[in-house]
Order: sequence, then structure tokens, then C-alpha cells
Amino acid sequence: MHAWISRARIWAIFVWMLVTVPLFMVPCLFLLPWRTLRIRVGNAYGKFLGKSAAILLGTKVVVDRPGAIEAQKPAIYLMNHSSALDIFIGMWHCPWGGCGVAKREMARIPLFGQLYRLTGHLLIDRGNRDKAIQRMNDTTAFMQEHGISCWIWPEGTRSRSGKLGPFKKGFVHMALATRLPIVPIVAHNATERWPMGPWRIHPGTLHISVLDPIPTDDWSADTMQKHLDDMSEVFLGALPDRWRPDPEPGETLPDTDGHSRTDTPGQSPPA
Repeated sequence: MHAWISRARIWAIFVWMLVTVPLFMVPCLFLLPWRTLRIRVGNAYGKFLGKSAAILLGTKVVVDRPGAIEAQKPAIYLMNHSSALDIFIGMWHCPWGGCGVAKREMARIPLFGQLYRLTGHLLIDRGNRDKAIQRMNDTTAFMQEHGISCWIWPEGTRSRSGKLGPFKKGFVHMALATRLPIVPIVAHNATERWPMGPWRIHPGTLHISVLDPIPTDDWSADTMQKHLDDMSEVFLGALPDRWRPDPEPGETLPDTDGHSRTDTPGQSPPA
């Protein structure tokens, strides 16, 4: 697609946001005392904006088990993060009553950032560890009290290459506190539709897999790294090999056939 068409599609999303955000800010102002209701207003706007953005970008989103997302709440939903498109997909498919977790930079988007704050969804300052932990603890307590789900991108930031990045510990802390199941949401080719870098999009189909929930009743803080590694392997097992992270020299990784392989400098990962 020509660059100018890509830019026009992306600018159309921002213009659409500026036009529609005020319509959803008004009910949030009336519902300020009731955070759970404001979260649902945010869900309504997320579903509206997410689907609109996909249409404007020429992206057909195919979810293999769309009903499974709503059926498994309350839960902690994890989605890999390889494209700006992920944000719109997450808002669209986050279950009703589900709370999103976004970086503080989200609040800088004109009007949309103010709406995000008003809806009661979580903003985290990753540059301030103590404050980020406190906000996560507050959200966890709120989730426990009201049976709220949470949608998280466990890598914390978007992958520049599209390959799966290392998972951060926030979702494990949340699981230990709430004992909610983990539901992996795998975006297979979002980076092909909207890669990082120049404003260039590629219309087409985006495939999403909803995996079976993973119980966390027996998780322990003493085995936190194991839980991180296990969840990363769940995503790696569902993603094509080209989205596997590049191994360190000498690191042993399983091949797709289950056999182990030791990487050496200059050796390419499996196709």
C-alpha cells in the first residue's frame, strides 16, 4: 500500500477518536462515584473504537473462539504485544467489566487520554517502580472486591521486531493476589499488519487464538520465575517460529519437534 494511503488511514483513526471521545466522556462525568460503571463505559468505547480502527485500517480480525473470552471471566487476560494494532484489538475484545492496564504515556493522547483516566482503567508509570507497584496493588484489591477481570500485555512494551519479548512480573503478582486463571490471547501476525517504524500498514487478516485458561491456585511467590517462563513457553508454543526471540549464543532451546538445539554464534534459528 502506498505510504500516503497508510498515513491517511492512520490519521482517520485519530480524527475519529477526537470526534467520538466527547460522547463517552459525558456519562463518565455523571458516573464519577461508581468506578465499576465507568469501566463499563470504557469497555463500550473500546469495543466501538477497536472495531472502527480495524475497519479503517483494512484489518479483518479472526478470533478462533470469540465466545471463550467472555465465558472465562473473571480472569487475567494476557496478550503478546508486537504492534500498535494490539491496543485496538485489546480494547475491542476485553470482556465487559474488564480493566485495561496501559503505560502512563497513554494519558498524553489528546482527549483519549482524559477519557481513559475517567473510565477508571489503570495507568502505570513504569519509570517509578514504587508507584507502579502501588497502583497494581490498588487495582488488585479492586479486582478482588468487585470480581473484575484485567487485560495485560505482559511484555510491558511493544516488541520492535515482532518477536516475543521477556515477560514482566506484574501479572504474576496479580495472579498470586487474586488467584484468577490466566487466559492467553495470542496475536499471530499483528506486526505484519502494522509494523513498528514508518507509518505503513498492510491490510489483511489478523488471526487471534484464545487458549485454554491456566489455573493459578497453586502458584507461589517462591517459584515466580518458573511461572514467567511457563507462560512465555505457552505463547511460544502457539506462535510461528519466526516470532520466537533470538537465543543467546550457547543457549539450548526446544525445536518445534520437541528436540533440543544449542545455538552457536552464526547459527540461524529454525525456519
